[in-house]
Amino acid sequence: MTAAACYPRFAESSLTEALADTPVVLIHGPRQSGKTTLAQKVGEARGYSYFSFDDHVVLTSAQADPVGFVGDLPERAILDEIQRAPQLFTAIKTAVDRRRTPGRFILTGSANVLLVPRLADSLAGRMEILRLHPLAQSELVARPAPFLDRLFTGKFKTRTYERLGAGLIERLAAGGYPAALARPAPRRRTAWYRDYIETIVQRDVRDLARIGALDTLPRLLALAAGQTARLLNFSDLASPFQLSRPTIRDYVTLLERVFLLEPLPPWHSNRLSRLIKTPKLHLGDTGVACALLGLDASTLAQDRSMLGQLLETFVFQELRRQASWHETPITFHHFRDKDGAEVDMVLERGAHEVAGVEVKAAATVTEADFRGLRKLREAARTRFASGVVLYDGEASAGFGEGFYAVPIRLLWEMA
Repeated sequence: MTAAACYPRFAESSLTEALADTPVVLIHGPRQSGKTTLAQKVGEARGYSYFSFDDHVVLTSAQADPVGFVGDLPERAILDEIQRAPQLFTAIKTAVDRRRTPGRFILTGSANVLLVPRLADSLAGRMEILRLHPLAQSELVARPAPFLDRLFTGKFKTRTYERLGAGLIERLAAGGYPAALARPAPRRRTAWYRDYIETIVQRDVRDLARIGALDTLPRLLALAAGQTARLLNFSDLASPFQLSRPTIRDYVTLLERVFLLEPLPPWHSNRLSRLIKTPKLHLGDTGVACALLGLDASTLAQDRSMLGQLLETFVFQELRRQASWHETPITFHHFRDKDGAEVDMVLERGAHEVAGVEVKAAATVTEADFRGLRKLREAARTRFASGVVLYDGEASAGFGEGFYAVPIRLLWEMA
């Protein structure tokens, strides 16, 4: 049994539902996040045959004769690491158009194949896309959390909980990759993350673009880790290197394509003209970030500034992971105006609901912590659902109509 198979994946029901009415389903996300395990688990019971393009023989065959390769496939097939054979997309499109049977192909990709320049066709109208993230905390405890629904309904109970304290910092350092979590010793998890980063750079990035300065990418990624949860500043990222800002911008895009970096766009409102329009930058996983920065739980506890940044990224990624299997699409932004009012995350559910989440590493919350959330409510007006300050404290309590202080543990706990 693989490490990924030890945990439930709440995206499984979405995959099953998509296969019932869509010819092609793409599961994409970072390497080692559990895509293959999920595809094989769902596909095994339905008679799918498995082919991996990490196998050199299979890859060479597909590249030599894409049409013939697809034509010879069994009735139902899993094609793993499809970004390595983008030549197949046109052949898959042709096969689907000839016989539009639901669930013909399950594709997995460790790069965002929709952004690969060599991609011949997007399979628009023929393919459903599922994003699989590393494990969410709610998957680690094997219970779907109701946090997102509570956020948009404003239903947080007034009660007390036990502080997570050091346990929260340990969760940040551990990250969410199944193979890393299978290692009980923190230093062994760190070793896995370092090897993982090296593999991604030397293999997946090299497949996406022929760049000469591959040794720059780990250093750039480490610099980005130190700036996680901050406004994206290409000048700061370029300053240690003898490379231009456009080159650094291209490298950041490559790291986004393999899901190591994730920009968070700004939230806009026609009512406010003084909003900052720069995206924020987040690492894809806090375990990766800690390994890049040489931090473990004990050293992170001593660095309050870095702890605050990584905690914000941790909350952002947990919410992104929960939203990926939520029934209603949820989009993510950040809010900041030129007067300094800000909200770490703005979530929009559908076209009519807006909620804000602010993150604090402290154990207390004051009225001042809601300043940005109140500005967001003014801008969103009737669309505003609630504003929450997540913190590592004991009490869940209201701070006026629609505003709440909520312990971080309620992100993944039922109570």
